[in-house]
Amino acid sequence: MKMKRFGSLFLVLVLVAGMLTGCSSAPTQPQAPQGEQAEPKDLKDITIGLSMYTLGAPYFAAQANAVKKKAAELGIRIIDTEAGDDMNKQLADVEDLLAKGIDLLLLNPKDPIGLIPATKAATRAGVPVVIIDSSIDPSADFISIVQSNNLENGELVGEWLAKQMGTTPIRMALISGSQGNPVGKERRQGVFRGIIEQQLRDRNRAGFQIVAQGWGNWAHEGGLKAMEDILVAFPDINVLLTENDSMALGAMRAIEEAGKKGQILIVAAADGQKEALELIMTGEYGVTGMNNPALVATTALDIGLRYLRGERDFPKVYYTPPVAITKENVHQYYDPNADF
Repeated sequence: MKMKRFGSLFLVLVLVAGMLTGCSSAPTQPQAPQGEQAEPKDLKDITIGLSMYTLGAPYFAAQANAVKKKAAELGIRIIDTEAGDDMNKQLADVEDLLAKGIDLLLLNPKDPIGLIPATKAATRAGVPVVIIDSSIDPSADFISIVQSNNLENGELVGEWLAKQMGTTPIRMALISGSQGNPVGKERRQGVFRGIIEQQLRDRNRAGFQIVAQGWGNWAHEGGLKAMEDILVAFPDINVLLTENDSMALGAMRAIEEAGKKGQILIVAAADGQKEALELIMTGEYGVTGMNNPALVATTALDIGLRYLRGERDFPKVYYTPPVAITKENVHQYYDPNADF
């Protein structure tokens, strides 16, 4: 009898140990308990937290506005925060959102490493996370990152540029966003790849010259200043490549003031800013890659809502379709009422 009781006790201890071992490794996103199916909430009962690291540029403001507009159409409550370009403030914002009982967190992170703790806190609170636009380290907890495809956009832009220039040697000025930024690096490398591939297809040889690189900090005024400096040192360039539309728009002022309007082909790796598209229509601006902030943001919202309804099969990175916007197709993408 004692042996039987001992055997039963041993079996219970083994089962408990097994349960504890199974709980020691938490999933990267909240799951329904084993054997249960979490009941999806009605949309009117859902609260979404939106954490933006900045609204200091029209692009980011357009993202936030798109999420709020779509949520209003669906009858979903949304609580939005802006960190003022401050990582510590964004971490505090996320903690505050979680304390308010949100069901889903949409996060545009200030820093790919620094915001990892915010995603871990969301997981502990049972809140799924979708990343908007900016990158985050793979060790973070998230369903998916939604971005435009910077590399493929760049390739399409580069192919268009190579076709436009034909056999004319390319003497390029490059205005980049900020040093070390992975988005800028991916955008310009995509353009370079597209130029080379198109030239090889057309002529079985390839080559172009980058005569100068300036840094515009992604801004209109930065593009203006960088271009002023470049034109003093290299007045004979025939192509300007920038890593976003805002810097190109600023640079165009410097080009016009230098009396070189129409002599330099303007090319942007990405954005599709409304003002740039208007200039593409008139032929004053060559091409830009599509980086639609509203599309990125509403796609992230859609993925999050589908997750709450029980779907689980999402890619870790979801890209919106790549497009080179030119005079031939600009009317498909131009919206005079767009925020950006």
